[in-house]
Amino acid sequence: MASSLNIFSNVNGFGCTKPSVGSQQRRRMVVVKAETINPEIRKTEEKVVDSVVVTELSKNITPYCRCWRSGTFPLCDGSHMKHNKATGDNVGPLLLKKQ
Repeated sequence: MASSLNIFSNVNGFGCTKPSVGSQQRRRMVVVKAETINPEIRKTEEKVVDSVVVTELSKNITPYCRCWRSGTFPLCDGSHMKHNKATGDNVGPLLLKKQ
């Protein structure tokens, strides 16, 4: 029974391992494959961008990411341009426009 407790003694409440005292923390890295996100919608367009008019916004235009590559997700930072060039995709942001 003691050995089974040792197996779980280094696990925190979220099911992730905790670093041992004096050990270095390990960084986790997410690898995203370069593949198209939009396989069939409006492929004749250079970039698919949709707009929605909203009455209660603080800014005139707020771009939201749809490529899942943005460093400021959920807001768009233009990462779709690099993604589109690498994959031949045509994904663009969703623009919320103030009315």
